[in-house]
Amino acid sequence: MIGDITQLLLLPHINVRNANALSSPFTIGFPAMTAWLGSTHALQKKLVANGFSELNFKATAVISHHCDLQTYKGRGDFVHSIVGTGNPLDKNGERTAFIEEARCHLDCSLLVEYSGVDKDSESGFLDKISHLLNSQLKIAGGDILNFGLPLTLKLEEGNSTDLRKLTRKLMPGYAIIQRRELLKETMEDGVDIMDALLDYLAIHHSCEKDGEGNVIWTSKRKTAGWIVPIATGFHGISELGEAKNQRDPKTPHRFAESVVTLGEFIMPHRIRTLADIMWCYHVDTKKNLYLCQQSNCLTNLV
Repeated sequence: MIGDITQLLLLPHINVRNANALSSPFTIGFPAMTAWLGSTHALQKKLVANGFSELNFKATAVISHHCDLQTYKGRGDFVHSIVGTGNPLDKNGERTAFIEEARCHLDCSLLVEYSGVDKDSESGFLDKISHLLNSQLKIAGGDILNFGLPLTLKLEEGNSTDLRKLTRKLMPGYAIIQRRELLKETMEDGVDIMDALLDYLAIHHSCEKDGEGNVIWTSKRKTAGWIVPIATGFHGISELGEAKNQRDPKTPHRFAESVVTLGEFIMPHRIRTLADIMWCYHVDTKKNLYLCQQSNCLTNLV
């Protein structure tokens, strides 16, 4: 019996220069999930405007092949410094002040679940994507230098052969997944959210003596895996309304703060189902939350 067929778009090995690495006010290193889904959302809107009116991007997976955070640590320095860019000189020969921005260079692949494109339109669909990536799209604020040839795939639900073929195309690399359940477990014991977050990121060093009196040092973290903090959305902190000089005067505006939780980078061969790595939009109007998450992928923003 044949299961449901999922249509997938693979944008392989996109090389991005100077992407925004400051994912929230207190996390740095890898672009926020809002930036990744925002890029695919922008691509969808441009494709819809170019004749693919039935197109719908349902969910996105992000695979990192290489991430080069632009920092510098000189001899004798205790911490790394951000490698920033200077503003041009003004008419008096002075350099104006600027806010330091963290940047990174990326080699990444995007896997997008989509619908609304038939077989006869696939060739034009892929050609238009290549054109848009070359000329009109940015990813996390960074410039796209080059990319692999976009291709479409089909994945039958429950078909392990199809899944293995897919994961091989994503290797070598690391898919980012959500691990907010770790914070939930810790907070149930009465631990503050920030303390819980830091507890999973901290490296604990300890030492002990062996039978011969030698000191042996060991280092470990609270749980196994490549656990990282990730920014996954925003929490509204003001009522909907108008703000001075807002970009879109027709859309209600509100002030918001970043939502940060835990994520994990995993090798794609570890996934058991496609849903393990796919992210989508989720809006909770009662709690004023605007999230990217890996559950309740029912809200499509067009």
